[in-house]
Amino acid sequence: MDFLPFPLASLLAGAFITLLCFVLVLNVFGLPANWVMLGLVALWKMAHPASESMNIWFWVMMVGLALVGEALELGMQIIKAKRYGSSSSGTFAGMIGAIAGAILLAPLFFGLGALIGAVAGAWIGCFIMEMIKGRPLRESLDAAFGAMVGRFLGTVCKCGIGGAMLALAASRIWPKAPVEMLPAVPEGPLQQVMALVGGLC
Repeated sequence: MDFLPFPLASLLAGAFITLLCFVLVLNVFGLPANWVMLGLVALWKMAHPASESMNIWFWVMMVGLALVGEALELGMQIIKAKRYGSSSSGTFAGMIGAIAGAILLAPLFFGLGALIGAVAGAWIGCFIMEMIKGRPLRESLDAAFGAMVGRFLGTVCKCGIGGAMLALAASRIWPKAPVEMLPAVPEGPLQQVMALVGGLC
């Protein structure tokens, strides 16, 4: 976007970063939001090939973070559910219930209902499956609690990873201000100090 005036470039970059913020929220619905974000950033790079800051290490970090987010989301729910005695089918039912609950309650509480629905859905799905399998009520309740806690922790971790991806991308999407727009540094000792600090940073 070097060919655009800085105000317009900032406006476009701000709009795109805002879009990425909305995409990040999709994590609550159990959707692959971090991968969607990665795809959108790749499209931005294709539209702005001159963006040298998006080098190979940037993409390695982005893909690595996305993989870590998926592992944490899945791992947290499985580990917590198993720790509280859930069966494999109960854990799977909890995952399906979490997605269904997030979608059903998404319109409530300005979108926060999605998180409530995901957590509640994980509990309900796991509990029903454990009861269908004929397990005692106490064991079914414990397993459902584990699935619920795991789903909440997994969602929080995945959102946190998505936030890190967003910050990493935003720092490279935002255009740099032209030299003529930067505040002038007065001549003298202060200029030398500022130059020294700039060199260190």
